Amino acid sequence: MVKSPTVEDVARAAGVSRQTVSNVINSPGIVREVTRERVRAAIAELGYAPSMAARRLRTQRSATIGIHLDPYAGGISGIVLDRFIHALTERATPRGLRILVYAANDAEEELRRVRQLREGGEIDRIVLTGTYAGDPRADWLAEHGIPFVAFGRPWGELGEGASMGNPDRPWVDVDGAAGTRAATAHALAHGPRVAFLGWPEGSGTGDDRERGWREAMGVGADEAPQLRWTAVDTVSSARAVAAQGLATGDVDAIVCASDTLAVGAHLAASHDGHPDMLVVGFDNTPVAEALELSSVEQRPERVAEAVLDLLVAETGTYDGAWHRLIEPELIVRTREQPS
Repeated sequence: MVKSPTVEDVARAAGVSRQTVSNVINSPGIVREVTRERVRAAIAELGYAPSMAARRLRTQRSATIGIHLDPYAGGISGIVLDRFIHALTERATPRGLRILVYAANDAEEELRRVRQLREGGEIDRIVLTGTYAGDPRADWLAEHGIPFVAFGRPWGELGEGASMGNPDRPWVDVDGAAGTRAATAHALAHGPRVAFLGWPEGSGTGDDRERGWREAMGVGADEAPQLRWTAVDTVSSARAVAAQGLATGDVDAIVCASDTLAVGAHLAASHDGHPDMLVVGFDNTPVAEALELSSVEQRPERVAEAVLDLLVAETGTYDGAWHRLIEPELIVRTREQPS
């Protein structure tokens, strides 16, 4: 029988001490990044997994992370959260952590479920998803002493401003404005009239993505430009809105707040006689890839790594920032010319 790798094996392969390996697993924030990556590479190469049973006996904690599973809604862009949960699960195991997925229809039901799981000893920390202005969950978790990290900023002026460096309100998010700013800069090479197809005003994520387009276009926050189009996140709505916009003026390219909107805009442009008009989406879903649409990649795997780093960091010993913005990547695709 092949012997399972031990922490000593990892330390030897990485050229570090046993304590350094333990720190990388339990308190990565106190280890230099270059050392952290070397240890993680050794863990992955050897297939090392800490003993969860031993850790639970030692710490009297379940070493289990709870995360809410959104109700299935279909559509194109839901794949991003799926990728995040997969990445979180894969990266939690080498740290001696497990993932428990639970369902709830609203914030109130979710907090009841979290209380039940915590009191039953099934979870000892939480990853929040789907944050929004006025979200009560972070305050409740902090008040009840349940460690958590949010995937998503604490949207809203007061919450965001108060939580930027607060270890009681840690968060990781994708820099949506940087993504649409890069997409718009790329689109401007096709002409000066770049439209933005986004969601109705008031969505923190959507407003952030719109901000990147405005900055790249030099449009003030208080201006209402003609090339700012609004649609709900369905292909049919996006197609109708884009068709109307294309009919009322010259447009050189379209930057969208999601791949769902981008598919609708692409269909409208094709019907209008411009199948090769540049349309840039956001989320880099398999649908965008299949249609050869350029899109902004959120990198949920990097988000998962950052979330876990903050989730296991110890307040009082960790000297890094308690919030992180992950830089997205613009994926440029060249669609074939029609024959």
